[in-house]
Amino acid sequence: MNLEHVKWLGVPGRTVIGWDSESAPAPYFRREFELQTSLRGRIAICGLGFYELYLNGRRVGDARLDPAPSIYDRRSRFVVYDVSQYLRAGRNVVGVILGNGWYNCRTEEAWNFDKASWRDYPKFALRLESDGGEVILESDDKWRVTESGPIRFNELRNGEFYDARHELSNWNDSPFDDAGWVPAVFVAPPGGVLTEQLAPPCRVMRSIEAVAIVTLPDGRIVADFGINLSGHVRLRVRGRGGAQIELRYGERLHPDGSLDQEHIAKFTFSGEFQCDCYTLRGDLPFEEWAPRFTFHGFQYCQAEIRGETEILSLTAEFVYSAFEDAGDIECSDEMVTQLQKMVRTSYAANFVGIPSDCPHREKNGWTGDAQLAVEAGLCNFHAALNLENWLETMADSQRPNGQFPGIVPSCGWGYNWGAGPAWDAAFFVIPAAIYLYTGREEFFRTHFDAMLRYLEYAADRSSGDLADYGLGDWNHVDNSRIAPPELTSSCYIFHCNKLAARFARILGRDSDAVMLEERAGRIRQAINARYYIGDGVYAHGEMTALAAPLYFEVAPDAERFRIAAELEKIVRAHRCIPDFGIIGAKTVPRALADAGYVETAFRLLTQVEYPGWGWWVRQGATSLWGNWHGEASRNHIMFGDVSAWFFRYPGGLEPEWEAPGFSRIRLRPRPIRSLEKFRMSHDTPHGRIEVMWQWRGNEVEIEYRAPEGVECILEEFHE
Repeated sequence: MNLEHVKWLGVPGRTVIGWDSESAPAPYFRREFELQTSLRGRIAICGLGFYELYLNGRRVGDARLDPAPSIYDRRSRFVVYDVSQYLRAGRNVVGVILGNGWYNCRTEEAWNFDKASWRDYPKFALRLESDGGEVILESDDKWRVTESGPIRFNELRNGEFYDARHELSNWNDSPFDDAGWVPAVFVAPPGGVLTEQLAPPCRVMRSIEAVAIVTLPDGRIVADFGINLSGHVRLRVRGRGGAQIELRYGERLHPDGSLDQEHIAKFTFSGEFQCDCYTLRGDLPFEEWAPRFTFHGFQYCQAEIRGETEILSLTAEFVYSAFEDAGDIECSDEMVTQLQKMVRTSYAANFVGIPSDCPHREKNGWTGDAQLAVEAGLCNFHAALNLENWLETMADSQRPNGQFPGIVPSCGWGYNWGAGPAWDAAFFVIPAAIYLYTGREEFFRTHFDAMLRYLEYAADRSSGDLADYGLGDWNHVDNSRIAPPELTSSCYIFHCNKLAARFARILGRDSDAVMLEERAGRIRQAINARYYIGDGVYAHGEMTALAAPLYFEVAPDAERFRIAAELEKIVRAHRCIPDFGIIGAKTVPRALADAGYVETAFRLLTQVEYPGWGWWVRQGATSLWGNWHGEASRNHIMFGDVSAWFFRYPGGLEPEWEAPGFSRIRLRPRPIRSLEKFRMSHDTPHGRIEVMWQWRGNEVEIEYRAPEGVECILEEFHE
């Protein structure tokens, strides 16, 4: 089923938009039609930016913030629903509400989405077919629309304002008098290709009650939900019509207990920030409401009452892409347990349709964050389809010369700053991880030529086979000690060429594989010639400078043992306190563990001094922070490989290129002396893998379970 040749509908008078066009209420559309008998049918709909679909008074599905954002003048996604259970013989009514979403960002902010080439007023296209393929209904000239509904304002970064006095009783059913509504008009389509969205949509995945509610001296109420999440608050109130409840969201409090938004609001330049407002209708025993077309990042919600009303309850609803759980870690150490929870929370909160950096300050799909956390995501969640959905948008963002932006989607921001090899590597690293964990090869099979185009761009940007562009080891605790960005960027370009060569072999493109392998060899030689000074030291001995060549297999084979030993010595001399940024956060613990220094890597990941993951835990963090000191965002995912590290090393989960999707399993658990017992589970395409171990004196007992019918090898453990 598709939306080929289907007309697009919008609101009269809202067919041409400018950067300074007025904000409009959310439009409500309805269409009545007759059926002789009840039938089986399906609806395909693309509603931009976000939509809700109704049939005969019932909401169709439970998706939120759908469809996932894209570069709309290159691609928009439609969703197909089986609506058989909603249809009836006789009079039927279909209704659609539209929100602005990413399609019509009017808010002025740092990334210029208010000036996006695709920006326009909300619109939709729809087709209803019987299961035999007969077209029953489309978005035609018989639809009617109004802007008099209760959603008076909705903006992705500002919030949503809802006036219950404007509610339209029974608008999406029959009977209803729509004489005051006007005919919808045909409008220009968004301009991109239409493809079906197959990845799970966003949903309300958890409802969370407040762990504490405090009333401030000025009457404002602050609810603490005990976890830093993405989503919104569901409000239940009673009171006089016209009274208002203003909800503001954030992740920190001022010393006086009031909400602090300053550190996360600085990139939003117009309108409110993370603010919802509900106006009561006043004629019901109680009223309940939650916003439809926005989401926030928060642990705290501050409610301010205006007028005669009483708040009955405030419930946080955790909204993120509805991928299923794929695995987990259980352990005798409370620090490890909390770190695992923090990674899972941060990964979920940073996947509201796209993998993002943070769910509040930016909401942007930073490519570097996504690639650094991809294995943590795939170990914990069945996120492959959602990642591929986003990678398709990344492919749409590629310039003809091969260049990528640092954020996806992008309206033009981030090509000349914010990208670079460690960020662009998402186009290679994520498809590789998906292949290893699931066996899926669809993305690199479809987009291999785009990969070659990027690697040619990178070669043109390089000098002497070294790539001196990109942000480098971002968010280092001290930028005066950062590893040379040319070194880390070149390691990533080497890695991307090696991954592309693997893809080429799988696809039978052997001549491309040879070319890529030869180029990778030259890059490796250039890195070592420039930066390896001997005696196990790269550059000036920065942790990341040693770890990156080890992790990416750039280091000379004969020198790997010496380099790893030097890295371990440097880490121990620094008391296992991180002296690196986000690239080192992935490569240093892995390089240590790969060389046998698992205990040192474990100490690095769990020590409680500043800076470090354990220090965050001691500060009461419930999610990962965006930098070591925590003065910016406190819900980021780019330091999140710590979870994947526990799956791979203590848990032994290590997918192989020769057996993608765990079609053969080789388990290499490394028990850690500091942990009494440990359990890892992961659901593969063939079934569940479990590894459990426990120390008994000086001996460790290791048990494992593997899917029936799959060859599984447990490698012996040697201290």
